[in-house]
Amino acid sequence: MDNNEAQEYVDQFARDAGVWPKPGNVPDYHKIMAYHDIRVLKAQQALGEATYAAERTLDPVTKELIFLAMFTVMRSNREQLTAHVRMALDLGISSQQILETLEMALPVAGIVAFLAGFEAWREVTGAPGLEPSAERRDP
Repeated sequence: MDNNEAQEYVDQFARDAGVWPKPGNVPDYHKIMAYHDIRVLKAQQALGEATYAAERTLDPVTKELIFLAMFTVMRSNREQLTAHVRMALDLGISSQQILETLEMALPVAGIVAFLAGFEAWREVTGAPGLEPSAERRDP
């Protein structure tokens, strides 16, 4: 393992705006994989660049919505989901459009998968809810 190469990778990732929601924010996955297996991390990153980041026929908004749907269906970790909700908002996608995208998981993957995406959306957007206004009736 080349610690210099790994450190350079993490430092570059932190400097690159647009790769993650905020410059300087490097996901734990990248930090740990850079330390333990930089070769595989770079290969995975190259695949992401080719399919997601590179300019192709799908526009960034469409790609981000597809990513959100896939990450929700796969019940991705919270860090990944919240990061992509932030990225979607940064692209100008409305909170409602994000929610509707996440709701697409319901008929395909069910409530448990949907809730993974929903909780990330709620956390990032601070979406309000309603409290009951009626008093509870005891039986």
